[in-house]
Amino acid sequence: MIDFIRGFVEYVSPEYVSVEVMGVGYQVHTPNPFIYRVDKDKEVTIYTYQHVREDILALYGFKTREDKHLFMKLLNVTGIGPKGALAILASGQPQQVVHAIENEDEKFLTKFPGVGKKTARQIILDLKGKLNDLVPSAFPDLFQPDVEVAATMQGNAPLDEAMEALKVLGYGEREIKKVMPSLKSEELTTDQYVKRALQLLLK
Repeated sequence: MIDFIRGFVEYVSPEYVSVEVMGVGYQVHTPNPFIYRVDKDKEVTIYTYQHVREDILALYGFKTREDKHLFMKLLNVTGIGPKGALAILASGQPQQVVHAIENEDEKFLTKFPGVGKKTARQIILDLKGKLNDLVPSAFPDLFQPDVEVAATMQGNAPLDEAMEALKVLGYGEREIKKVMPSLKSEELTTDQYVKRALQLLLK
């Protein structure tokens, strides 16, 4: 099992980042790949989970061990696969997810793509009372604005990339169109657009 990798982010796409470690490039699927764009010139540590199936060998990566831990817990729920777990973590608010599970808030959980009432109920049945080790204060507030100024970006490229990232997470055109007016009124970086869109989608 690969516990973490430390290296330089060489490529960022809507679905994954490529991390160069001593001449080897690792493809790592992450909840919001664009948060690593600001790290392209410095060494980063990504906590990884290696997913192995007969036809798949994939690495999933996270900023913190707590995010990774919640991802692994979600994978144990019937009906939740890696893509679904990533979509839940992409909200940047894992503490809200834990709170919803502990309070049996099915309505909140069904806002995530691929999570219907049956799956939401299964998440609560499987995980309620088992997330005590995930302390909310351990999670960084990913909705705080980045230091990088979005005004330096030209054109609509950041917004376009963010829309692609939302599609990868499983959100449909209809859902994305609902939040577009609000997003177009702001000048943000790609990862900020993704975070803002998810914030609006989960209201």
